[in-house]
Amino acid sequence: MGWEDRISVDPDVRSGKPCIKGTRITVYDVLEYLAGGMAEDEILGDFPGLKVEDIRACLGFAAARERRLASPTA
Repeated sequence: MGWEDRISVDPDVRSGKPCIKGTRITVYDVLEYLAGGMAEDEILGDFPGLKVEDIRACLGFAAARERRLASPTA
């Protein structure tokens, strides 16, 4: 299962920012929490509807986006 199964972009949810499917929690929010030093279990405690796979999907999404930005254009 890839990040595509857990992350969605809907113009009607959070102004089209990438979110964890079925929530209003953005990928950016999760990445900020991780960057700020929160552990996965702390994030899961604050957002009981999330699963560890959702957090990993956020990381996968960010890695894919970085890979696209770093790729030379043809």
